[in-house]
Parts: sequence; structure tokens; C-alpha cells
Amino acid sequence: MGALMLQGTGSDVGKSVLVAGLCRALSNRGLRVSPFKPQNMSTNAAVTPGGGEIGRAQATQALAARVPPHTDMNPVLLKPQGDRTSQLVVHGQVRGTLRAAQWREGREGLLDDVLASYHRLRGAADIVVIEGAGSPAEINLRDGDIANMGFARAAGVPVLLVGDIDRGGVIASLVGTRAVIDLADAAMIHGFLINKFRGDLALFADGYAAIERRTGWRGYGVVPWMADAVRLPSEDGVVLQRPAIPTTDKRVTIACPITPHIANFDDLDPLRLEPDVDLVLVPPGQPIPDAQLIILAGSKATSADTAFVRAQGWDIDIRAHVRRGRPVLGLCGGYQMLGRTIADPQGIEGAAGTVEGLGLLAVDTVLSGEKALMEVAGLADGERFTGYEMHMGRTDGPDTARPVVRFDDGREDGAISPNGLVSGSYVHGLLGLAGQRRALLARLGSEGKGPDHHASVNAALDAIAAELERHLDIDALITLSETARGD
Repeated sequence: MGALMLQGTGSDVGKSVLVAGLCRALSNRGLRVSPFKPQNMSTNAAVTPGGGEIGRAQATQALAARVPPHTDMNPVLLKPQGDRTSQLVVHGQVRGTLRAAQWREGREGLLDDVLASYHRLRGAADIVVIEGAGSPAEINLRDGDIANMGFARAAGVPVLLVGDIDRGGVIASLVGTRAVIDLADAAMIHGFLINKFRGDLALFADGYAAIERRTGWRGYGVVPWMADAVRLPSEDGVVLQRPAIPTTDKRVTIACPITPHIANFDDLDPLRLEPDVDLVLVPPGQPIPDAQLIILAGSKATSADTAFVRAQGWDIDIRAHVRRGRPVLGLCGGYQMLGRTIADPQGIEGAAGTVEGLGLLAVDTVLSGEKALMEVAGLADGERFTGYEMHMGRTDGPDTARPVVRFDDGREDGAISPNGLVSGSYVHGLLGLAGQRRALLARLGSEGKGPDHHASVNAALDAIAAELERHLDIDALITLSETARGD
């Protein structure tokens, strides 16, 4: 039937949430829907059933569309790591590493990969809902673009421009975008959406009309601030910029230090569903607060982040925490940090060499070029879990004789210290099921009351879709999608 692309006046205007909401709303209408993002940059990724990886937002959007996630939904993924470099993932598999200065040349030829994925999705869906990246107003990046107008023009897809009124200046953002992009790019934009509106809509009527008059674009609606959006998995680092303010009315404090290359920190999202849990994300420059549990999350540059932990004095905080008889959990890169050594003989994360870990687990890690990408399920603490592995390297040592999880296929993963206080595992999503969180919180002297994370995300998607049905002209959006070029 067609395709429709949402681009934004900037980053964090809500494109990912709107695409997810539209996917669920259109699926509710009985349409076969597929999400698509030509190029994403994120350290939070998800594993597809076929053993590839895509951005976390596209996996959530696939859930919204009620279809399995597929690598075609995000054919180009950049995963920032140390030394101003990014791991380049194409069609779900690592293709190499790019420095920031090499990106202009490195993306040559990727448009063909992007278009191939798009056309496969287009052939199997009634409508493809596409998310841009950043903003088309970044005209310094326009040459060779594959994420916004470069893709839209190559594929012949109509574009809606999303403006975020909550941050202010939405009229200037939309009108200014129209002013700075070239005429051929502007011709691809058929309308705009206002997102994150609070207050009396009547007060914005004149502003809405001014945008239509000054841009020549039709307005397709004003979306209110949607509190349910916070229940969707985190993808970018904006959530990490909120100040760490421990509360006093929660029974359990769980702290996670924010390292420069933190990755897959959406592992922590299920903890937000627990009413007794205060999840504190600790920014640089602050000590780790008194907590019942410290979690070290994943990392795209484990050696560099381990050094950062020491530079912040967090290693001292963690050791003092353990001396008080309190547990530490490391997930993926955090698991590697807790070990004795991290060896990178091939220079995968930067300069080749070996660094000392925190030494809280008797294990050693050797990074290698082969990346483990698989969905997993099994038992931990006698409770079911489902999740995925996504890591480069292998970890071995005496403490692996006490594994954290046992997979359904009989394999084991992870390590636990002899005193039982320090543990680590490569499994992402370990805390998603309510039973697994209850087992964890029971050891911390609390009772888990939250739902399964998957159920919570689904409920949020339904609520967001209902809001979009109320505030957007979705019939008109479907009609607009039918103008997409059919080749």
C-alpha cells in the first residue's frame, strides 16, 4: 500500500515513540505493518531471531507492529565505542570499525544496502513506517546522507516533520528547517506533527496556523505529552543525563554508575516497574550512594570503562559495598569488568593489550573478533528468564564453576564469587520476567510486585496508539503513505 517517513527538527523530539505508536495503531486496524530505520546510532541494541542485531527502538517498533524483529528493519547500525570510533553493523552483522572522520567515505555504498532492506520490507507489508535520524536541517551532513532526505528521495517516500514543543522554539524549528534545506528536499515534506504538548491547545492555534502558512505544509495533529512513553525501552543516552537523586521512600536502592561507553542499559528498565525500588543512575563526579545492590551495566569499550571506574573512585565504593556484605551484579561488559583481566590482543576496542579488571571475580576475559548474537532462555535462581547474548569475547576462570544461569540447551553462563556476593553474566534481559526480579529482590529484603516487562511495554504501546488515534488524522496519514513511489 505505501510508506511514510517521520523526520525530526532535532534529536529526541520523539520520533521513535511516534513510529512505535503508529505501528501499533495501524496494526490495530488490521494492516500488515513494518518499522524501518535506514541508519541508527545507538549502544542499545537487540538480537533478532535470525542471529543479527538492530537498534533497540526498531525491536520495540516491531513488537508494536506485532511482527518478529528483522535485520532489514535497521540495515545500518553504528555503535559508538572508544577513541571516537564506531562499530559498523550492516544487515545485523559487524562489518568493521569506522573513525568519525571516515564516516563520509565509509557510508558510500551503504545506500544500496539500505534500499535493498527497504524494498524487501515494502514487498511484505501493507505500510512501512520509517524513522529518520537526527534532523534534515543538519545540512552539513547532507552530502551522502542515507538517514533522512538522502533515503527519502532515493526511495520516493513522503515525509512528515516532527517538532518538539516541550523544549520550546517549535515554530522556529519547523519554519527554520524549511528555510535551510534545499527545494528538492523540502518537496519531500508533506506535513508536520507537533509532539509533547502540554496545556491548553487553544493557546497554540495561532502558532499552528503560522507554521502551515510559513512552510506551506499541512499540520496532521498535535500529540500531547504521553507519560506512557517512559515505559518503553531506553535507546539513547538522554535518560542517562537526568540527575541522580536517591529518594527516601523506597525500601531498596539499586545503583548503576554511568560509564562513558555504557551499553544496553535498557537491562535496567524492568527495575523501574518495582514500586519498592529506587534505581539511581550515578553520573561521573558523584560517589555511588549507599545501596542494597550495585549493577555494572554493559559497555562498548570495557577496558576504557574499567579505567574510568577507577578514575572516578567507584572501584573503592564497590569494594566498600562488598565489605559491608552487599551484592554486586555485572551484566555483559560489567561482568568482564568484575574479573581479573581483560585482554584485547586484536585491538578490537582500541589499542591491543591487557588491562586489570576489578578483581572481584576469579575470571579472565579475552576479546575476539567473533560476536555472540543469540536469543536465550533458561533458569536463574530457580526462576525462568528470557533474553539474549550480544558480546565479543570469552570469559573463563574458577568462579565460572558457580554459574548464574543454566540455558534450556544445557549450557551455563556467568560466575559467582565464593561468598556469593559478586556475580556476572552475559545475558541481557535477565530481569525482564517478574519472577526473576522477585527472586533478586527477595535477597535484598524486599518483595517484587512489578509485572513482566514485556507486558508493561505492550500496555504502554496500546496506550500510546490510543492517544495517536485521538489526536492525529491517521486516515489522512494512510492516504499520504499511498503516494510513496512503488518501485
